Amino acid sequence: MSAVEAKLAELGLTLPEVVPPLAAYQPAVRSGAYVYTSGQLPMVNGKLEVTGKVGHEVTPEEAKDLARICALNALAAVKSVAGDLDRIARVVKVVGFVASAPDFTGQPGVVNGASELLSEVLGDRGVHARSAVGVAVLPLDAPVEVEVQVELEER
Repeated sequence: MSAVEAKLAELGLTLPEVVPPLAAYQPAVRSGAYVYTSGQLPMVNGKLEVTGKVGHEVTPEEAKDLARICALNALAAVKSVAGDLDRIARVVKVVGFVASAPDFTGQPGVVNGASELLSEVLGDRGVHARSAVGVAVLPLDAPVEVEVQVELEER
């Protein structure tokens, strides 16, 4: 077990299976020392347990927890092409999309769920640049979607 996966276990989390693509793309691709994930939805065991707009059907607190799930799914996607999460030199960038009710402006707080998970698991290597974007709708009516870019250590 990698040190990163041991840290996940310490936090009571398990790295899930990679979420299969919903269309014509790969969950993650590697280019040189970088891994780019596709947008990760808060899928658990192959399904969305919560759908809707944040600030209407979904509370900001629920959405923040869903963003954590997205980040966990992103780590699984990274592992699928990197082979070992201990190779992560740093998380470079996180982009979070929040399906928002028209008057909802708390997107940064929602995406903090992903950012905080990455920092908890990876320490200083998890600190990153970030965008948090409000959108009208996401695939499958998901409340949140997160994509991650990481730099790998060469071994």
